[in-house]
Amino acid sequence: MQKKRGRRVLKFIVWGLVAVLVLGIGGIVAWSQIGVMQAEPGPLADVKSNSAIQVEDAEQGIILTPADGESDQGLVFVPGAKVDPWAYAPILQSLAEEGVTVVITRPWLNLAFFDLRGLDAFTSAAPEIDDWGVGGHSLGGVRACQLAADADALVLFGSYCSNDVSDSDLSVLSISGSEDGLSTPAKIDAARDMLPADAEMVEIDGASHASFGDYGPQAGDGTPTISDEEMHAQVAELLASFFAELPSS
Repeated sequence: MQKKRGRRVLKFIVWGLVAVLVLGIGGIVAWSQIGVMQAEPGPLADVKSNSAIQVEDAEQGIILTPADGESDQGLVFVPGAKVDPWAYAPILQSLAEEGVTVVITRPWLNLAFFDLRGLDAFTSAAPEIDDWGVGGHSLGGVRACQLAADADALVLFGSYCSNDVSDSDLSVLSISGSEDGLSTPAKIDAARDMLPADAEMVEIDGASHASFGDYGPQAGDGTPTISDEEMHAQVAELLASFFAELPSS
């Protein structure tokens, strides 16, 4: 009798744990799909009508390539948490215009830290390219740092590394915003020692966290004092200079 009661209690506990696990997973999945910050239609329409580039919605992600198809460098870019990947196409299209293939990933559950794919899952979009950089915005930048061991360069938008890449030979460009209320200047500075000593650190005056993507305002962010047009222009100049100076294989 005692043994039967013990088995019933154990079964009850096991099924209770299973129910909690299922509910927990279901809650995470539901949360990841609610409140996703969508790309603004105007800037996105400009990207899709840009005759200087090709835009492809592929298995590996959103791929931006030069219109002539000539490209010998690439950038895999990881979006911030719960941000529509298309929201980064406007600020990254300038790279494709300069001859760099850009692959904007679609993180699993809209959260980069749930996406366990390696860099080659995305560089397979352009196997003819040997020189790849990896980058990301916010949480996407944190994930990019984890993938950087397989890349030649690292680009951070309003982000920083949680793993130490300071002893690597990576070329690094870190762009931050003076009005960023999430990846604040203080947080960027506190994580500076995680990057190589020669990393290029640029703070754009007036830029907020959401200035790095075209998805509208974001909760907890600062108020930008720079226009979207000026932000795009400054980032385009920084990216063009950075990729032009990267050593080739």
